[in-house]
Amino acid sequence: MPGDRSTVERAGRFLVAVCAGVAATLLVTLVVAQFQPSHDPEDGELVILSGRDDGYGNQRQALVDQWNALHPRNQARIEELAAVADAQRSEMVARAQGGGKGDADIYNLDVTWTAEFASQGYIRALDDPDTGGFLPAPLATCRYDGELWALPFNTDAGMLYYRDDYVGTAPTSWPQLVAASQSVLTGFGAIPEKDRPSAGYAGQLADYEGLTVNALEAIWGAGGDVVDGDGTVVIDSSAAQDGLTRLASGLQKSTPQVILPASATFDEAAATQAFAEGKVLFMRNWPVAHRTLDPPPALAPAPGSTPGPAASPATDTRPALRFGVTRLPGPSALGGQNLAVSAHSRRPNAARQLIEFLTSERSQQILFERGGFAATREIVYRDAEVVQRYRYAPTLLEAIRSARTRPVTPHYAQFSETFRAVVREALANGGQLPADAKTRLEAALKGYKR
Repeated sequence: MPGDRSTVERAGRFLVAVCAGVAATLLVTLVVAQFQPSHDPEDGELVILSGRDDGYGNQRQALVDQWNALHPRNQARIEELAAVADAQRSEMVARAQGGGKGDADIYNLDVTWTAEFASQGYIRALDDPDTGGFLPAPLATCRYDGELWALPFNTDAGMLYYRDDYVGTAPTSWPQLVAASQSVLTGFGAIPEKDRPSAGYAGQLADYEGLTVNALEAIWGAGGDVVDGDGTVVIDSSAAQDGLTRLASGLQKSTPQVILPASATFDEAAATQAFAEGKVLFMRNWPVAHRTLDPPPALAPAPGSTPGPAASPATDTRPALRFGVTRLPGPSALGGQNLAVSAHSRRPNAARQLIEFLTSERSQQILFERGGFAATREIVYRDAEVVQRYRYAPTLLEAIRSARTRPVTPHYAQFSETFRAVVREALANGGQLPADAKTRLEAALKGYKR
């Protein structure tokens, strides 16, 4: 019957269309699969190139050990470099420029190096990682030129330490700090001079990155800037000049002495020692100084880890020195380290998974609670055990939130060196900037030498 033949023909055409559609779908799937690489982890060892672990109990290695127990096909190891940051960067750059020979899979980068390693093609951009829960400031140091190149491993911010047995209320500005120093240092009366603090303040003003950080913070604290958000050098402003003048005038010999003159040769450890010995009323330093001055209660070391300072009964005592801690009188320079996948890694997917493991909420909790590393995730600062062990944790969180990044440039090392030279000349001249300061810094930001 004609109607039956038409029905059969329509059914046949429908089946042909279905088959054609299925074939097209399969073809598209195959093409997409061909050009979209798999994110499955590749087999093989993973190497993390990093500076020395200066936390408690070697907790970074403890985390890597946990990873290894869960990932037998991707055993990881940490290769530690020199303790000095400049030497670490030089070694990492040399390895990255080696075209993969002897290269690592993951770099543990100082926050100021991310732009350089990204711009030079030493690391891979990360596509759509879950960045929820990270503190905004540390996460921002992982971005460059509109892309995300790393995840924040640990963070840091400077704080103001003060003798709360001498200073009633912590200062919130540099003029208040100077006034408190002058008031306390002139009010000791009959107390023997050898038992008195000899100056108000100690910082890190030796010729290394500490001088860059301290000078930036002094300028920021006076309301000035060195490089603005558009990358323009603005150090020639009156506010920036005021910040450097504060440092210069404080270092000048006076009675009472505002800044301990030896600060011109101090790094973090030397400043901590001077504060511990009662030589100053105030000190600018990172949280590591708090762990030195007032070690937290001992923790049992993790299986297979090396006991750190907090595990030693000899250091598990309250300090003889009474002190408090507060935010700096102005923004802190943001510190910390970021984990990035090497561009030459033969196991980039596995390396990324290891980075996500090391920066996860659980890992960040362990690194802070057991190792003393400032966490990059806010939730860790809400943990009761962390707050109990590290009484400075709430203050540190506030400092991180208000911290500022150092100038973002692929030529940061050159910029910092040039900036320090400018600052040293200014301090030797009463805080007055050299006439060519701006042009020198502009050239350094672009990688030129003048």
